[in-house]
Amino acid sequence: MQVSLIDIGTSKGIRLPASVLKMFDSLSGFELKVEKNRIILDTIEEPRKGWEEKFKNSSNELLIDDSLDAEDWDDL
Repeated sequence: MQVSLIDIGTSKGIRLPASVLKMFDSLSGFELKVEKNRIILDTIEEPRKGWEEKFKNSSNELLIDDSLDAEDWDDL
């Protein structure tokens, strides 16, 4: 598919057809890469997608020891 550059203020951009964007359910943006003289757009999914399910299945243990006192910070 060919797309043309358009003026956006002092920048340039491209328009992505709605039919293309509809292919991506949880699209929150793109990561732009330039490799070997090509522009590559990788989709960025919701950053916390799947976290809720993972936390439901976790043992809910603390990742750090919460028994430290404020005085102990200097010893760390």
